[in-house]
Amino acid sequence: MKKNQIAITLGIMCFILTIGICIQLKTMNEASSTASRTLADNELRDQVLKWKEKYENTYDILKERQKRLEEVRAIATQNDTAASAKQEQLKQNNIILGLTDVQGDGIIIEVADGNPESIIATINPSSVLVHYYDLLGLVNELNNAGAEAIEINGQRIVSTSSITCEGTVIKVNGEKIGSPFIIKAIGSQGLLYGSITRAGSYVEALNDYGVKTNVTKADGIYIEKYKGVINYEYAKTISTK
Repeated sequence: MKKNQIAITLGIMCFILTIGICIQLKTMNEASSTASRTLADNELRDQVLKWKEKYENTYDILKERQKRLEEVRAIATQNDTAASAKQEQLKQNNIILGLTDVQGDGIIIEVADGNPESIIATINPSSVLVHYYDLLGLVNELNNAGAEAIEINGQRIVSTSSITCEGTVIKVNGEKIGSPFIIKAIGSQGLLYGSITRAGSYVEALNDYGVKTNVTKADGIYIEKYKGVINYEYAKTISTK
C-alpha cells in the first residue's frame, strides 16, 4: 500500500514538474520572440532615421546647388537679351510646375474636425470629420478661381500631387497630414475669397455638416516648392524641326 502511495506521489510530482518546465520554456520562447521583435523594430527605426538624415542632407546640398546655378545663370545672361528671356521663361515654368518657392497675396483656409458631441455628430459621426475628398473639393475650387500656387499643411500641390485616404489617415504627396488643415493659396484675393465664401461653395457645405472652417485674406503668403520628383512616363516632347 505504501509503495502505491509513493508511486502515486512521485507520479503527481513528475506531472507537476513537467507542467512547470513546459510553462517556463513557453515563457522563455515568448520573451525571446518579444526581444527579437523589439530588436528588429529598433533596427528598422535606426535605418529609417539614417535614411531620413541622408535625404535631408542631400536635399540641403541640392538647394545650395540650385541657388548657385541661379547665380551663374543670372551672371551669364546679364548682357544677353535672348538668354535673359529664356531665363525668365524658365522661372515662369518652374512656378507653374511648383518647382520654386513663391510668395504673394492670397487667402488662407483653415479646416478642422467639428465637435464630436454636437447634435450633427450624434446623427452621423463621420459628417463632422474632414475627409480627403473635402480637401480635393477645396483645391478644385481654388484652381477654378485661378490660384497660382496651393499648399496643404506644408505640402505643395502640383499636377502630379495625390490626396488620398488610408483608413483614417489622409495623405498629401504620400505624406501623412492631420486636422487642422491649413490651405494656403496665392492669387487674386478678390476672386479666391469670393469663390470660396460664395453661397453654395464647398466651405458653406462643410459648415452645414458641422466641420469648422475659417477663410481669411492674407498678404505675402510664402509657399515652398514641391520637394518630390516629377516624372513623366508617358508624355514625350515633340520635335519642332
